[in-house]
Amino acid sequence: MSSPKHRAWTLGASDAESLVAEARKALFVMVGFLAILWLVQVVNWADHYKLSYFYGIIPHDVHTLPYLLTAPFLHVSWTHIESNSGPLFIFGFLAAYRGVGRFLWLTALVIITSGATAWLIGSPGTIGVGASGVVFGYLGYVLVKGFFDRHGIDILIGAVMALCFAYQFTVLLPKAGIGWQDHIGGLVGGIAGGWLFRDRAMAAARSRLRPDIAAAGGAPAASGSSRATAVSAAAHTTAAAAPPAPGGAGTTQHDAGSYAGPRADLHKQLDDLGL
Repeated sequence: MSSPKHRAWTLGASDAESLVAEARKALFVMVGFLAILWLVQVVNWADHYKLSYFYGIIPHDVHTLPYLLTAPFLHVSWTHIESNSGPLFIFGFLAAYRGVGRFLWLTALVIITSGATAWLIGSPGTIGVGASGVVFGYLGYVLVKGFFDRHGIDILIGAVMALCFAYQFTVLLPKAGIGWQDHIGGLVGGIAGGWLFRDRAMAAARSRLRPDIAAAGGAPAASGSSRATAVSAAAHTTAAAAPPAPGGAGTTQHDAGSYAGPRADLHKQLDDLGL
């Protein structure tokens, strides 16, 4: 039987069919998400990108706070949306394939954290738009969710994504013309989401295993104690059933350890003679 300690770190969902169904929904969600982005981009391009200027985030401008929700859907060029679409689809799918419900909450969280960071510490006189903050939010979530959920396969996926997309972390550094502030905000939001939206069912399962572990740890001691008691009882039974020593019922049998003192040998010899 496998150890409960190892069962806490699982490589996948117990129900494979449910996992495949969630992955299928995640695929549809991400395709729909990208379709909306590109549809908005077509309208924005046709309107000479006025949407980006009217509904983008202007740092420290209170009137643009509601635009935290619209800025991720707007871009300033075809190159801009193309560079975001690939990582957005990959990280978004990996963030959603274990649960679309959690993914939607995560999306709301990283939109707010990335946009709020850009609004708080962004460069004055700039307009912040683009889905890159959300991309970093999904990336942060993918990197840490395996540890919080204790899914070995997700830990491996996070490590592979970190290696394959290591160049993405270079845009976290201040650079002219790049909204690095919302990148940092999105990354922090994604990591926080990994903790907030962790798999609590797995944590509950581990807590249910603790009494079993305690019981398993106590059983050997009780069993050993019972064996010791049984052996002790058998010894007493054997001693009680031993036949009396030669010399009659009134004769007391002594061993060498029963004699003490300077005349121990003499007393032993007298007893052996029956005197």
